[in-house]
Amino acid sequence: MAVDTQGLIGQLEANIAQVVLGKKEVVRLCIVALLAGEHVLLEDVPGVGKTLIGKALARSVSGEFRRIQFTPDLLPADITGSSVFDARRQDFIFTPGPIFANIVLADEINRTTPRTQSALLEAMSEGQVSADGQTYPLPRPFMVIATQNPLEFEGTYPLPESQLDRFLLRISVGYPARADERQVLVSHRRGEPVDRLEPVLTGEHIIALQEAVREVAVDEAVQEYLLDVVEATRRSEDLHVGVSTRGALALYRAAQAHALIEGRDYVVPDDIKRLAVPVLAHRVITKGYLHGGHRAAVEALVARLLEEVPVPS
Repeated sequence: MAVDTQGLIGQLEANIAQVVLGKKEVVRLCIVALLAGEHVLLEDVPGVGKTLIGKALARSVSGEFRRIQFTPDLLPADITGSSVFDARRQDFIFTPGPIFANIVLADEINRTTPRTQSALLEAMSEGQVSADGQTYPLPRPFMVIATQNPLEFEGTYPLPESQLDRFLLRISVGYPARADERQVLVSHRRGEPVDRLEPVLTGEHIIALQEAVREVAVDEAVQEYLLDVVEATRRSEDLHVGVSTRGALALYRAAQAHALIEGRDYVVPDDIKRLAVPVLAHRVITKGYLHGGHRAAVEALVARLLEEVPVPS
C-alpha cells in the first residue's frame, strides 16, 4: 500500500493540535510510539491533560477505542476478559475484555495493584492474551496509552520494572504556557472539544506507516553510536542496572519512527539524542534506590551520560 507518509502524519498532528494546545513535542512523541508499534506512558500531576492527549490520539484514528479506569479493586480478568458459562451450549465461552481494542487508554495505571498491572504484560509485548489454555490475538494496530500520577500521591503503586520496560517512552506532560492555558479556558467553555474530534486516519493507514518505519535506514555509524549510548549506562558508576538489549531495540525503533515523522528515510544521530532520555531513563535503576530514583534525577543522569558519548560526524 503506497501512502503519503508526510501527508498522513501531518493530518494526524493537526487533528490532535485542535484540542491539545501547546504540547507539540509531547504529541509528536506519542505519534513516535504509535508509528513504532509500541506503547507510551504519560506521567505528571493530575489535571495537566494526560487523559486528553490519549483520547485525542485515539479519536484521531478510526478503530475501536477503550478506556480502562484503573482502581485498587480492578482484577486482571477485568482487563483481559474471562470465561462465562453458556447454559445453552453447556460450555464456557470466553468474553473478551476491554484490552481487545485498537487503542487502549489505561487511565491512572498506578492506582491498581502490581498483579493487575501485570495483566497487560503479554498484551503489550506479544499482541495477544492467554486465558484458560487458549491464546487470543489482539487486533491490529494495537497501542496502550497509559497515564499515571507521581508516586508521591496517596494511593498509588509503583509500576514493576518489567511493566515499565514495555513502554517505548515515558513522557512528562508539564504545565501549559499561559497563552495556551487561556485558550483552553475559552475552548472548554461549551464542553469538551475532544468529544467532537473526528478520525483522520484509518487502521490500515497506521499499519502502512508502521511498515514504512521498518524501512527507514540506520547507518552502521549510527548503530554504533546508539550502542555506545547504551553501553555508557551499563558502565556508569551511578547506575545499578543499565539499559537492556530490549531498551536498545526500543531506541532503534523510536529513532526510525522519528526520522519518518521528520520526513527522512534514514536516521541521524540527532534522532538518537532527542529520544534517548524518554526512551531509556525509565529502563535504568540508580544505585541505592529500589525503583530507579526520582524521575527528574534519573533523566538528568541519562542526559549527562549522553553528552559524554562522542557523536559520529
